[in-house]
Amino acid sequence: MSSTSRVALVTGSNKGIGFAIVRDLCRQFSGDVILTARDEARGRTAVQQLQAEGLSPRFHQLDIDDLQSIRVLRDFLRKEYGGLDVLVNNAGIAFKMADPTPFHIQAEVTMKTNFFGTRNICTELLPLIKPQGRVVNVSSTLSLSALKNCSPELQKKFRSETITEEELVGLMNKFVEDTKNGVHEKEGWPSSAYGVTKIGVTVLSRIHARNLNEQRRGEKIFLNACCPGWVRTDMAGPSAPKSLEEGAETPVYLALLPQDAEGPHGQFVYEKKVEQW
Repeated sequence: MSSTSRVALVTGSNKGIGFAIVRDLCRQFSGDVILTARDEARGRTAVQQLQAEGLSPRFHQLDIDDLQSIRVLRDFLRKEYGGLDVLVNNAGIAFKMADPTPFHIQAEVTMKTNFFGTRNICTELLPLIKPQGRVVNVSSTLSLSALKNCSPELQKKFRSETITEEELVGLMNKFVEDTKNGVHEKEGWPSSAYGVTKIGVTVLSRIHARNLNEQRRGEKIFLNACCPGWVRTDMAGPSAPKSLEEGAETPVYLALLPQDAEGPHGQFVYEKKVEQW
């Protein structure tokens, strides 16, 4: 293992779409692929499953809710590989429709992982992305439908080309506060905690892509948000139309954009096509 070898990493990848993305990258990416999981035993079991298929991912523990865990991973990547070539931010959670947990608690818990966990990963790992690197944030078309159900004022803010990361963080925190105070609808928010967290992920992707253009121009790093579609996972349930393999297609396509590609960058991509935000 040397700092010259290439490396791809997928968060939340011991099962579901993340697992399918790791499998595809093991087959198609020229370099090491790191499978991560919060639970070490589950992560190692997933690695064994892929080894039984003749593939050879590496394992590293990662809990995106835990900054210390993220920083241990960061230091490992820096020491072992001198950086990171491909980052797929897949880890996320969703409450089931029938879950009786009060809405404001669902909002807080979902926001903590889906938005703030993903943001912490980006804060710590984006500086490690090497020239020609690829970053894929798994969002959802529910971010689009949630956006359309926001008040015109909120829509304008979320579509702004100049919104800052601090402003976005403020809005995400405000949503959680508004749900606690029972005023989120009055304040123009939709009643989908998951949808709002994924608005956060999509807008964060746009902001980070813009920052890369300003700070690392010429390095041809592409960063995008995408939706894998409605996939048969523990999260989406057995009646979803897509298989895991089909769900992995768009994230893997973005993770493996060829060196001579001109984009996409800073976009929201669904079925390998750029969607209007």
